[in-house]
Amino acid sequence: MKTWIVRIGFAMTVLILVAIVGLATWESFFAEEGEAPSYREYTAEIVRDEYGVPMIYGATDADVAYGVAIAHSQDDFFTLQDVVAMSKGRYAVIAGEDGAQFDYVYHLLDARGTAEREYPGLPADTRALFEAYAAGLNQYAQEHPEEIKLAKLFPVNGEDVAAGFVLRQPFFFGLGNVIGPLVAGEELRREFGPDIPGFPREQNGIQPSAPAIMKNTTATSARPLVLPAGEDAAHLGSNAWAVSPEKSGGPTTLISNSHQPLRGGVAWYELGVQSGEGWHFTGANFPGSPLPFLGHNRDLGWTNTVNRPDMVDVYKLDVNEDGTQYRLDGEWRDLASQTVTLPVKLGPLTLPIRRTIYRSEHGPVIKNDNGYFAIRYGGMGKADQLDAYYRINKASTLEEWEAQIARMAIPSTNFIYADRAGNIAYVYNAAIPDRPEDVRANWRGILPGDRSELIWNGTVEYEEIPKLVNPASGWIYNANNEPFTAAGPGSDLDPEDFSPVLGIERKQTNRSRRAYRLLSEVDTLDRATLERIKYDNAYEREGYVETMFDALKTMEAEGELAEARDLLLEWDFTADNEGRADALALLMIRDFMSAEYQNKPEWPDVREHLQDAVDHLNEHFGRIDPPMSELLRLRQGDVDLPLDGGSDTLRASTTWDVDEDGRLSLRHGDSFIQWVEWPADGSRVTSRSIQPFGSATTRPDSPHYTDQMQLYVDHQLKPVRFWEEDVRANASSTTTVSNAR
Repeated sequence: MKTWIVRIGFAMTVLILVAIVGLATWESFFAEEGEAPSYREYTAEIVRDEYGVPMIYGATDADVAYGVAIAHSQDDFFTLQDVVAMSKGRYAVIAGEDGAQFDYVYHLLDARGTAEREYPGLPADTRALFEAYAAGLNQYAQEHPEEIKLAKLFPVNGEDVAAGFVLRQPFFFGLGNVIGPLVAGEELRREFGPDIPGFPREQNGIQPSAPAIMKNTTATSARPLVLPAGEDAAHLGSNAWAVSPEKSGGPTTLISNSHQPLRGGVAWYELGVQSGEGWHFTGANFPGSPLPFLGHNRDLGWTNTVNRPDMVDVYKLDVNEDGTQYRLDGEWRDLASQTVTLPVKLGPLTLPIRRTIYRSEHGPVIKNDNGYFAIRYGGMGKADQLDAYYRINKASTLEEWEAQIARMAIPSTNFIYADRAGNIAYVYNAAIPDRPEDVRANWRGILPGDRSELIWNGTVEYEEIPKLVNPASGWIYNANNEPFTAAGPGSDLDPEDFSPVLGIERKQTNRSRRAYRLLSEVDTLDRATLERIKYDNAYEREGYVETMFDALKTMEAEGELAEARDLLLEWDFTADNEGRADALALLMIRDFMSAEYQNKPEWPDVREHLQDAVDHLNEHFGRIDPPMSELLRLRQGDVDLPLDGGSDTLRASTTWDVDEDGRLSLRHGDSFIQWVEWPADGSRVTSRSIQPFGSATTRPDSPHYTDQMQLYVDHQLKPVRFWEEDVRANASSTTTVSNAR
């Protein structure tokens, strides 16, 4: 009897081990092997300056794109692999449950299907650029197998790269703020422009006509696959300035001051490119792109800030009892469905999680406890932004540049522009849905899904969106504010000139209030004045700041909590590391800013937040008034430096990780900064830049892992090596790469 028990126990152990091994290995076994781009030979030269920033040279644009992939892989192959995994719907095998959110949306938005349909129709030279970039990634992966995170992730091709663009772009205009709550069965929070005639503001909130969407959804597993905006995405922002030579008293100036996460898939990577086919540009891109998204060439440059137009419409579908059909114009239509498998890594195991993806004529459909909700958004099903970014890289005049922007191919983000001819411009770029204005509908609410007249096609014309060229003030700026405060009194656009159906946001940030005030107060915007404005760390006592301080004034407290309240009430509204209340204010303000930015229905509880701040400072510093520079840090490897600035100041230190020692390690804020000047005498463009860490952000052994940190902390910029003689005179290394057999 004991022998049988032992045998049964042994068999069970073997079965369990087999199951564990199977769950640990099945995903890579079933994953499809990628298809490499058709072979052709590429050769590029990578010349790195004294800070390791690469300038990539090649005979053709495609050669350069191949070199971009190699150079970026040398510096950050770790992050590039994450982006490749996202573009194939396999990120959850690397990042677990958090990655599953991206993989779910990959299928929901049909990123692969869009790429398959749209990529072949792009111009041949654009496809050549993306195929060459893929070839560079493949070569680096083949030559460095020890760095590969995930089996069968490579090879990749241009279509894979395009799928990554399709997946990530919509989240810059807030699609995650719609998908996440819908999947979770929560209320949507959206606020846009002025009231739509016939629908007063109290009806314009995104309240459903059915019972409030607040329940947990049955469409999810034990841990809901929710794609919220995420803390970083919830605080996305940027500053941008353009100044004419008349206003600067010297050069035409363009200042790019993006606020992206300092690490990860949407962190900036600085580079320059130059080909024998006339592509000569310096700036920065995101991992997964063969070309810069912002920066300058010889003749012109631009930068971007996130804008928040109403780009997404939500429809409540009338679905039959078995969930197979929906009603449209009085007829029943089949509700398309597809079951997908999300491979989700949990510890050593990878679990196959099954999900059903639905689609209607409106677009992707999300099922929750309250029904079926379809979404439709600007730029849906398009991939021509890949070509538009390439063309504006090579534009040489305002007319050429604007012709590409006017295609409405790039779904969103403000553009701030300047050029050597002295032109400055602002375009509130957004592929806003072409909603019919003669149809009675609350476009900011949940729309009825049974009326085909509400299913719009295409985007509005370029002429309909806000834009400014060469305003009389001589300056333009944006800090994620409405487009109607962009150039000063007498130069600003009138919101009454734009249809409310466009859904243009009507909000300010503290950064916009400060920038508008400081820019309007001076007669000349020379370099010193612009530097003072760019690194300003003050708050205006308006908006959420005023709300927080009004709550503090009326808050009753005793003991140390009262002491902290009184200390804050005496604060000088600057995050300059000099005031006793700076650390308390830093810990308090961010959540109030976030509540306004995300349209949350309630403000944070001021007593609760103040108590948390007091407890944190006492626990880690033994006092409630430590210098803010001891609290807020820039950390990478062994380098640990003090920081200034705060959430939503022009010197932005927006979000952070709380380390074990209680210090706040900056995660998101001032990231890539580039300062460009075209001299008034017509001489060549010059620029300066900075990154928070260095060019090799995931290579601790590189000398460029931390070599820009002190400059960043000290508000300093380094020279950009744009012209070839300057590049080669300051080269720290020169490497020729090729895939020639």
